[in-house]
Amino acid sequence: MAVNPENLAIIANQFGPVIATVGVAGVIGWVVTTWMKIKNGYPLENSWGKPLYPNGGGEAMERIRLISQENAQLRAELGSIKDRMAVLERIATDKPTMLAAEIEELRTKQLN
Repeated sequence: MAVNPENLAIIANQFGPVIATVGVAGVIGWVVTTWMKIKNGYPLENSWGKPLYPNGGGEAMERIRLISQENAQLRAELGSIKDRMAVLERIATDKPTMLAAEIEELRTKQLN
């Protein structure tokens, strides 16, 4: 099956600008994505997919350390809030007589 050169010329004239536009949009998208990765401290990738970390200097490392500390504090706080929520759920769903009995039991333990 031979391809007619006239048909190729017609196709190139009709779809050439579309193909060029898609190519330019792809390159612009890649540039913007790379710029955003660098700006926000994400690792870049080489041609083999290995991460390349841009040299952010000491300021970026200090910011990462502070964010990591804050993350650990927030996780600890969230854990204590979950524990409190479980106690409140138990109080709300238990029968009043069971709750009263547990309170009295705790009072007797404190007195002894």
